[in-house]
Amino acid sequence: MEANGLGPQGFPELKNDTFLRAAWGEETDYTPVWCMRQAGRYLPEFRETRAAQDFFSTCRSPEACCELTLQPLRRFPLDAAIIFSDILVVPQALGMEVTMVPGKGPSFPEPLREEQDLERLRDPEVVASELGYVFQAITLTRQRLAGRVPLIGFAGAPWTLMTYMVEGGGSSTMAQAKRWLYQRPQASHQLLRILTDALVPYLVGQVAAGAQALQLFESHAGHLGPQLFNKFALPYIRDVAKQVKARLREAGLAPVPMIIFAKDGHFALEELAQAGYEVVGLDWTVAPKKARECVGKTVTLQGNLDPCALYASEEEIGQLVKQMLDDFGPHRYIANLGHGLYPDMDPEHVGAFVDAVHKHSRLLRQN
Repeated sequence: MEANGLGPQGFPELKNDTFLRAAWGEETDYTPVWCMRQAGRYLPEFRETRAAQDFFSTCRSPEACCELTLQPLRRFPLDAAIIFSDILVVPQALGMEVTMVPGKGPSFPEPLREEQDLERLRDPEVVASELGYVFQAITLTRQRLAGRVPLIGFAGAPWTLMTYMVEGGGSSTMAQAKRWLYQRPQASHQLLRILTDALVPYLVGQVAAGAQALQLFESHAGHLGPQLFNKFALPYIRDVAKQVKARLREAGLAPVPMIIFAKDGHFALEELAQAGYEVVGLDWTVAPKKARECVGKTVTLQGNLDPCALYASEEEIGQLVKQMLDDFGPHRYIANLGHGLYPDMDPEHVGAFVDAVHKHSRLLRQN
């Protein structure tokens, strides 16, 4: 490190690397913790900052993204920050229109309906150049974090992005997207390949901009059984990790730990543990001890408290956290929720969760 406290890319020197060390499988003094959607509507200051702008305008403002990313860190001693953005900026950059409908969620006015609709999509190689605003947000946030904690970048995995692009929004069954898999397998693979080719330079660009870890969200894994998952999700999940790592090496960038979070993908844990990611994220439906048996000692696990546990009393949150930490054990583990925070959650209870992880994990190491 240079004498002025700046790291290799001219960013402030990292003071708390606990999250990164746990991700790489190294020993830590305590269990690091962060929360999916920690920058979210449960924080009054988030609602205030967001009120003025529509959702995707906020995503396109580096200043706003930076502020929203930093807000939870002002309240809680979290061990990582995750850039405020959205997985759907990638379909947008491919030329699809996406709007965020208040109270309903994302909406694609013209979803992909026919095979020839794939011709409407832009060349995946231009996607990264369309998403410069995300890179700017990452660089700005990394500067303003002043080395407090590492900054995580992220993207949606190909299958999850495909579901939105075909369904035109959220869906309880994903029947339209799955119809593609059964009726148009070739076109489905073509679309998933386009998405993979867009995601790789996008994720590498996030690291070049200052992201110190990457998480891939396969949020809709649970809609696929083992067969479809192994055919249409897993190969692309593997490919993203492999290609991102190769491109980082080619660009002379230091490797960063990569996290795969396949929600409700418990049937594929063993495969995910061997997909080339340092960390496997778990949702709350998976028993920690079973997950550990399944993945072995080679990867770090992340998760997996039921977000709704934060509706419990602070005392009970402490007990649930203690149980969770006992079950996961002190090594190769990052504490998190099993899904994102919900808008009606009490910030005090989020604080109780974070504090309980730090407290109990230190006690666990002493015994």
